[in-house]
This record gives sequence, C-alpha cells and structure tokens, in this order.
Amino acid sequence: MRELSMFSLFCSCFNPRLHKNLDVNSEYMEVKPINKRASGQAFEVILKPPSPVSDVAHNIASISKKRDVSLEDIQKKLEAAEDRRRSQEAQVLKTLAEKREHERDVMIKAQEENNNFSRMAEEKLILKMEQIDENRRAHIAAMMERLQEKVSKQLTIVTIIQFI
Repeated sequence: MRELSMFSLFCSCFNPRLHKNLDVNSEYMEVKPINKRASGQAFEVILKPPSPVSDVAHNIASISKKRDVSLEDIQKKLEAAEDRRRSQEAQVLKTLAEKREHERDVMIKAQEENNNFSRMAEEKLILKMEQIDENRRAHIAAMMERLQEKVSKQLTIVTIIQFI
C-alpha cells in the first residue's frame, strides 16, 4: 500500500501507468480500485474516522468542547422552548377557531338563504292559489249567469207559448 495525495489520486485516474498498484491507504481514507470497465476506471474510496490517539482527533475534540452550560442556561432554553410550543399551540387553536367561525357563518348564511327561498316559494304558491280561486269563482259566476239567461229565455218562451 502506498499513500497518495488527492491530486495524485486524480492524476492516476487518467494515467494508465499508475493503475498497477493503486491500493492507497492514508490516515483518513482508503482507495481501492474496482475492476476496469470499458468506460473508464472505478474506485472505491473509504473514508476513515480519525483514530482517538491521532493529533487531528485531539484537535477536533478540543475545538468541539463547548463552554460549560449552567443550569440557568438550560432552564432558560427549556422555558423558551415551552413558550415556543405554547405559542405554536395557541396559533393552531386560533386558526381552528377562525375556521370554525367561518364554517358557522357559512352555515348561518346558507340557512338564511334557504329560509328566504322557502318564504318566497310559499308566497308565490299562495298568490297562485288565490289567482286560481279567483278564476274558479269568476268561471262559476259566468256559468251561473249563462244558466240564468238560458232559464229566463226558456221561461219567456213558455210564457209566450201559454199566451198563444
């Protein structure tokens, strides 16, 4: 195994002379060639985590150490999170209440329109029935008048015949 820099690794991809012994092991990665293909080379790059004894691991550990977190800081963060949760919950409840209010308004409006339609239909029906009743009475009156005229004609004929 030999160590290559990243630049050397990429250069070796294009230079066929360097493909012979290309198993690369470095401190942070391991590169193994995979069988050649007609379209080019294939490599398997395995990234290794730094070992706990290496200088890099020590540097990363020293960098990642955070300042000491006090109980007050934790309490403040927890209270802030609780406030955010309450605020979000209140917002959701407010949105739901607004939706319910809107639905209730829509239902009331639909009920009013339905009542108005029913009242208008009833008024039209009453007017139509009154008109039909008036027409029926007028028709009956006209028939009675014609019948009386017929009867009076027949009576006049009978009286004329009696005088004759």
